[in-house]
Amino acid sequence: MIAVGLVLIGLAALIHVYIFVLESLTWTSPRTRATFGTTLESAEATREMAFNQGFYNLFLAIAAGAGTALVAAGQVTVGATLAFTGAGSMVLAGLVLLLSSTAKRGAALKQLVIPLLGTVALAVGLL
Repeated sequence: MIAVGLVLIGLAALIHVYIFVLESLTWTSPRTRATFGTTLESAEATREMAFNQGFYNLFLAIAAGAGTALVAAGQVTVGATLAFTGAGSMVLAGLVLLLSSTAKRGAALKQLVIPLLGTVALAVGLL
């Protein structure tokens, strides 16, 4: 179960790196605007907020990814702490999105299901 948890948390980290790219690097591009359903005007108006939010996603990805790598390298205590912190924060942020905007249910579930499954699998494996 540890391996399953690590794979899922690693995948969640990659998803959050992709979200970082969308929010911080390509926010006003036509493809990203289509993904988020924004107009050029609204994307321009929210560019600074999205840039900042993207970095939050990157930092969560770094914590989860570093934790995954450390557990895989045998540094279980520090690695699991980082993996649970990063992935758990992803889950909680997804829950906030889900509860605050039911219209964004799909995005919220994409953000929270994989890290949730990863944290459960890793916790079961470590017990």
